[in-house]
Amino acid sequence: MAAAVARGGAAALLRSSLLTSCNLLTHENPCVRTGALWKQPPSRTFFSDRKKLHTAPVGHVFRLRPFHVLVATGGGYAGYRKYEDYKLEQLEKRGIEVPVKLASEWEVALYKSVPTRLLSRAWGRLNQVELPTWLRKPVYSLYIWTFGVNMKEAAVEDLHHYRNLSEFFRRKLKPQARPVCCLHSVISPSDGKILNFGQVKNCEVEQVKGVTYSLESFLGPRISTEELHFSQAPPGNSFQQQLVTKEGNELYHCVIYLAPGDYHCFHSPTDWRVSHRRHFPGSLMSVNPGVARWIKELFCHNERVVLTGDWKHGFFSLTAVGATNVGSIRIYFDQDLHTNSPRYSKGSYNDFSFISNNNKEGIPMRKGEHLGEFNLGSTIVLIFEAPKDFKFHLKAGQKIRFGEALGSL
Repeated sequence: MAAAVARGGAAALLRSSLLTSCNLLTHENPCVRTGALWKQPPSRTFFSDRKKLHTAPVGHVFRLRPFHVLVATGGGYAGYRKYEDYKLEQLEKRGIEVPVKLASEWEVALYKSVPTRLLSRAWGRLNQVELPTWLRKPVYSLYIWTFGVNMKEAAVEDLHHYRNLSEFFRRKLKPQARPVCCLHSVISPSDGKILNFGQVKNCEVEQVKGVTYSLESFLGPRISTEELHFSQAPPGNSFQQQLVTKEGNELYHCVIYLAPGDYHCFHSPTDWRVSHRRHFPGSLMSVNPGVARWIKELFCHNERVVLTGDWKHGFFSLTAVGATNVGSIRIYFDQDLHTNSPRYSKGSYNDFSFISNNNKEGIPMRKGEHLGEFNLGSTIVLIFEAPKDFKFHLKAGQKIRFGEALGSL
């Protein structure tokens, strides 16, 4: 009997204790409100040497996703490569020859994982944003100081005239700022730095000394002779031989790198006729000399627009190669061209012929005539046919300006 009374008293005491605890929780716990219950994310408790260790609530744990990993690793590696490029440039300025060290497949894949096409589209939209008048001079002055832009050559020197970054990048020059050389058959189509030049050998073209890319991969399958104005080439065993249409001629190339501070428009390098355009959607990796020395076939990976046709000595082509933040390549006479567009997939190409029933001649271009523009620095590649006595008047690494001589017969 006494034991039963004791058990009943203990049970009543336990119920009273529980009610008191619930009342305290109701008034003191911020997670409980009148008319609504807020559930706190469950936490995990571990015991170690009689001490309670509380982990963070499960709902608050940051979860890494593949996209985050790719952006972080790819972006970090791109930054590291920029630093390496800067060191190489300093060695070049001192006259120290830099040995070629090509990227491995995984390094190229990692670099290509960075969403440069998306970033370039975002940069393009940012360039179109109109700046307040009071902000234009500070922003443009910083760019001028960083990249060494010579505004005395600009048709409009007043910085307040340029409403956005895009207008500033595409500024026109004074007519007398770039006289066109009339004595030589081929002139520079743009301002820039000569990365390489010479004869094409074994279907390989040098992007910089010691680093090559495939001629056929770069230009794509040969265009039918119906679209060109010269006769069928003699049967040959290589793509290079198929491009050479006249006996005794050779195939030449020249690579010009446009830095961000250079004049961004490009012009016709000679008198020729453009018959065909081929657009290759692709990556938008940097094309500065350091990266060109590091990644084999860099120009074949990147987005590019290939213009082909003929001049008085046979085949002639000009290719505008895109780069990071330079997804926009504009050809003035080609309104159907849209570069860095999400509708185009990498690894493909699309063709457009300027030859039609109403136009048998294609697009005639005069030497020095405006041809197109980039939104920032990039690369121009010339590949053309000429007689064996054609000579370049260049040195690798030299600075050149639009209108100056590239070579002549």
